[in-house]
Amino acid sequence: DVQLQASGGGLVQTGGSLRLSCDTSGITFNDYAIAWFHQAPEKDRERVACIMRGGDTAYWGDSMKGRFTIYGNNANNTVYLQMNSLKPEDTGVYYCAALVYLPVCSQYTGVYGMDYWGKGTQVTVSS
Repeated sequence: DVQLQASGGGLVQTGGSLRLSCDTSGITFNDYAIAWFHQAPEKDRERVACIMRGGDTAYWGDSMKGRFTIYGNNANNTVYLQMNSLKPEDTGVYYCAALVYLPVCSQYTGVYGMDYWGKGTQVTVSS
């Protein structure tokens, strides 16, 4: 079974940093893409960043661009989301999800198109 496990969340002050990890297992496809999503309290889940196995990346959300970096380690099948200069509006649950049937990060990458989801990790940024 394909499993994704997000971790690394926590409580941090404004301006702080966190690194989220998405551990993947059971993916037998030769190629896949991993995306991170953010769901603020009482809001819809929104895409944040995506990375393809070859290293190409995509970012969405003007407020997060330049502060968040997605990168991967193919050796241990883990994808990271480095979050710097955190703001209270970054608070929420962060989920990682995988694309395996069409593993391309594009303008069409979104909540409804992902093939597998992991459970989220809570990030709380205090002001």
